[in-house]
Amino acid sequence: MLPTETTTSRDRTVLEECQESIGYKFRKPELLRAALTHTSGANTRGGSNERMEFLGDSVLGLVTCEQLYLRFPEYQEGDMTKVKSVVVSRKTCAKFSEELGLGDFLFLGKGMNNGYGDIPPNILADVFEALVAAIFLDGGWDAAKEFVLHFIEPEIERVASESVNGNSKSVLQQIAQREFGDTPRYVILDEQGPDHNKCFKIAAEIAGHRYPPAWGKNKKEAELKAALNAIAAVQGVAIPHPSN
Repeated sequence: MLPTETTTSRDRTVLEECQESIGYKFRKPELLRAALTHTSGANTRGGSNERMEFLGDSVLGLVTCEQLYLRFPEYQEGDMTKVKSVVVSRKTCAKFSEELGLGDFLFLGKGMNNGYGDIPPNILADVFEALVAAIFLDGGWDAAKEFVLHFIEPEIERVASESVNGNSKSVLQQIAQREFGDTPRYVILDEQGPDHNKCFKIAAEIAGHRYPPAWGKNKKEAELKAALNAIAAVQGVAIPHPSN
């Protein structure tokens, strides 16, 4: 049973404004009230958002894991764990909270400043996770998933892209072995510049097929870019590093 706090006209106004801000209308506004209540503003510890934070963290993690599993079949457990750790980090949740302006709607104790800019990031992270739980409890899995995806999809793309950029040769090797039963090899097609400052044009080859080459300031950079080009070609998307 959900603990209840005294509801005032101001509280109702805050809850209405918060629902407008997050784009979700609660059937049970008391769930939102609980999600926005910090321990300092609760009559009892059970009336704060701590328990909802625990649930919301799990819902957020599950939605993220499902997306990573479905979107990146070439990722192994370690790869998915790395991306997930960034996407659902406390820092990222605090950023989501800031985007929604949740700091303006928090129910805090008298000893804490309710000014948005003065609220610590850990409290902002907590309230976002609690909000996810509140939506899950109010509207079910589909509602919570839709809400979470709005925030994590861009983060997943950003973090995964950065991960691939730095580890593209490993990713291409996994794709090559899975799709073609072969290991990529890298071929130097051209090199320019003086010996102390050469740049290289390199292409990845898999099972006798040569993918679009890329230039790099050194062999390592050229190979990483060539791997990204090959990954893009296999996936049927635009080549990120055209050589012409």
